[in-house]
Amino acid sequence: MNTGAPAVLVLGGTGFLGRHIAAGFAAVGARVVPAARHGATRVDLTAADPGPLAALLRDVRPDVVVNASGRAWGAGVEEMSAANRDAVATLAAALAELPGRPRLIHLGSVHEYGPGTVGAGTGEDHEPAPVTDYGRSKLGGTRAVLDAVRTKELDAIVLRLANVCGPGTPRGSLLGSVAARLAEAHAAAGAAAEPVELRLAPLRAHRDFVDVRDVVDAVLTAARTPRPAHPVLNIGSGAARPMRRIIDRLVALSGLPVRIVEDTGDPRRTDAEWQQLDITRARRVLCWSPARDLDTSLSDLLDAARAELTTQTVIERKS
Repeated sequence: MNTGAPAVLVLGGTGFLGRHIAAGFAAVGARVVPAARHGATRVDLTAADPGPLAALLRDVRPDVVVNASGRAWGAGVEEMSAANRDAVATLAAALAELPGRPRLIHLGSVHEYGPGTVGAGTGEDHEPAPVTDYGRSKLGGTRAVLDAVRTKELDAIVLRLANVCGPGTPRGSLLGSVAARLAEAHAAAGAAAEPVELRLAPLRAHRDFVDVRDVVDAVLTAARTPRPAHPVLNIGSGAARPMRRIIDRLVALSGLPVRIVEDTGDPRRTDAEWQQLDITRARRVLCWSPARDLDTSLSDLLDAARAELTTQTVIERKS
């Protein structure tokens, strides 16, 4: 075990979740090593040779490892399986061989559950039945961690996250994409612009959203909590909201005139139309509850999108 400040290795440390988590640990005095395929500390969990990962673990000697890596938007089935399932199995096996047995916090997904029951929250004891390739690959990763907990006494907690939003939400997601387009429209003509047309897929679904900073709070708490008897914990708002209403609110907060057009849906689309997590176990085990409301998350998302656009514009003018 390291002395002094705890060492925290954040895998996927340059991504949306990873950046926030690394900053959260640094703010409480931890020695943070963010690692990713691209960055100062490089590691590719999908590589055939697990040697570089083992070497990184020996070098850092982490007290806590947070797995915020993986692939979602724009990735194919094989790529998601390699990053979200196979890489996690490799990581769990490597951690189980370390003498110090660091705490692993693996970030799972609400999409592992599949369709929820309309009007009710999905608890951790619900039998997973994912309906998307992403959900199936994430479930494979969670099962790899739980297998290592059971057979190799791996010290691990799985946080199954609801859909995450807030400042820095990737443009590949629906909310990130809409926020970026609103920021561009605002920069182009201001609040007095002609109505902006947003063409979106049908907004029929109900989704549970949690602020990324509330996720950070849950991860920090999980890092210092004794391993629970049931190592899977749901992290969400505990409420399902209509996606149309969420998008309408994001538009209202932008102050722009916007016309939303919902295109005809893809008949092959299999996304669950109701996602709501039961967060009772997280409240009990972690003494954690979400602290930020959706309006705060959406407002900060818009502010961050505008700031990013301004920074990009300045860089382009200087180049």
